[in-house]
Amino acid sequence: MAQHQFQTEVNQILHLIIHSLYSHKEIFLRELVSNSSDALDKLKHLTLTEDAYKTVTFAPRIDISFDEKAKKLTIADTGIGMNEADLVENLGTIANSGTKKFVEQLTGDAKKDSNLIGQFGVGFYSCYMVADTVEVVSKKAGESEAFLWTSDGKSGFDIEKSERESHGTSITLHLNDEGVEYVSRWEIQNIIKKYSNHIPFPIYLHYEDTRTEGEGDDAKEITEMKEEQINSASAFWKRPKNDLSDEDYKEFYKDLSHDYEDPMFWSHTHAEGMLDYTTLFYIPSKAPFDLYRADYTAGVKLYVKRVFITDDEKELMPTYLRFVRGIIDSEDLPLNVSREILQQNKVLNKIRTNSVKKILSEFSDYAKDAEKYAIFYEQFGRPLKEGLYQDYENRETLMELVRFKSTKAEGLTSLADYVARMQPDQNTVYYITGENEASLRLSPLLEMYKKKDIEVLILDDEIDEIVIPSVNKYKDYELKSVNRSDAADDLKTDDDKKAEEALKPLLERVKSVLGEKVKDVKASSRLSDSPSCIVADSSDPTFQMQAMLKAMGQDAPASKPILEINPEHAIIKKMNELPDGDLFNDASLMVYEQALIVEGLKLDNPADFVKRMNELMNKAL
Repeated sequence: MAQHQFQTEVNQILHLIIHSLYSHKEIFLRELVSNSSDALDKLKHLTLTEDAYKTVTFAPRIDISFDEKAKKLTIADTGIGMNEADLVENLGTIANSGTKKFVEQLTGDAKKDSNLIGQFGVGFYSCYMVADTVEVVSKKAGESEAFLWTSDGKSGFDIEKSERESHGTSITLHLNDEGVEYVSRWEIQNIIKKYSNHIPFPIYLHYEDTRTEGEGDDAKEITEMKEEQINSASAFWKRPKNDLSDEDYKEFYKDLSHDYEDPMFWSHTHAEGMLDYTTLFYIPSKAPFDLYRADYTAGVKLYVKRVFITDDEKELMPTYLRFVRGIIDSEDLPLNVSREILQQNKVLNKIRTNSVKKILSEFSDYAKDAEKYAIFYEQFGRPLKEGLYQDYENRETLMELVRFKSTKAEGLTSLADYVARMQPDQNTVYYITGENEASLRLSPLLEMYKKKDIEVLILDDEIDEIVIPSVNKYKDYELKSVNRSDAADDLKTDDDKKAEEALKPLLERVKSVLGEKVKDVKASSRLSDSPSCIVADSSDPTFQMQAMLKAMGQDAPASKPILEINPEHAIIKKMNELPDGDLFNDASLMVYEQALIVEGLKLDNPADFVKRMNELMNKAL
């Protein structure tokens, strides 16, 4: 017998599951049945595509039996099975990037939600909510030896050689006081109907049936073992939509995704003609925990003629739709299609293209209900913005789907609604970017637009800095950042141009003082209340973009800000009257530094700024 210690993360998760997640204990059975279904799916695929497995008998079934007196429950399957190394890897280690996040959510302020079990891929361990000891006997298809894995879910686990007639896995739970209610024929049937009715393999329940034969004194009770299939065992997605209820769809989603919550909405399509395929796509009610990780888990399974092919192929959906869960089932692909072939296959590429258009069409329909769409957008709006950058073919549709905060509209607004509110002679969509919505709304860069009653979109998501400049236009309207020096050019009046010309001598003096700190000093037509602001040259990255590049460890292009000063502000007028000297130099530096502070940027030397401010205050007082 070999003794093993659990990986540290497993110990943490077992403790948290056992002590925290009691709200829906019954899901342990859903998780174990789903694991059995996955094992059958994998073996089915191998027997059809791999020569080494073509002689393996594939008689798919899942069997559930129980012993009320001994308080034991067993879930067995005839799937791929596991050898000793598989048992160590699959049941003693969690090689899952979500493990840390799972622990954080359960130890933080988040509600103790059983949904987390399926969401974070730790389903097997849910059995310790209802069992003191778990035994797993498994024999891998094509191998001769079976192994017994045993653990109390505390210190570690033991593995020893065992016996099993056929390949597959049997899991026996020695139930604790929390689990004794599940050694019941009716309880098991209800759980399977609720969660696993659409598992595509037959699930059989074994139970004792007692009946009375004879009458009176001759009456005898006869007990015999019975076997009954308790699920529909059909390919759910191939059934006609008219035969399926909303509850049917919700139940299948939970089987498919291991998500305990209902989906937000779904799309079920049967396509026939040049291509014959079926798709069933779901949008979760909440964003997956790994949505922004490079190693995210793919959410779409590929089937060919109802035969499972893969569930880890990220090419089935563009990355910006990685939150979509569902199934693609093609009648036109070969069963032995490889990953390399998948990535270049014209049939699958066409199915993918059609599927993306269908999903985006569903989003467009969903967006007609602003209240519902706001909930959707809170979870998945950022990935849609990624799509603007990635998916040129569907950019026009995505432009209608993205939403932004605004200086005029409550909540979020679409570009179409912004255009509908534009001034009669306005042909530009203006936006401001930065890290903090509250600061952006108070930015001096908005003063002219407020004065002219021009709406500006508030883009406070860091991804906006990357995505929106790559788009350039919405329909016939140019998208222009007010953070840039040329944003106000098309709004300048003749008076603005005269004021700029008159201020040139002062601009040269200020620029001489600031030297290499700035790229240029200009008169501003965008300011009304503030003496100054800083902007980026139209050909340079914004300050926020530079900060993002540095945070990502990339070399940011060296670029300097442009200082704009307000010709009509009292401070600027008084500066124009000052002779060259220390006071003028300090005032020039203060005007520049306060513009940096308002923009949320760091000063090169805060101590010098404070010193200058104190000196100016002293003279003023």
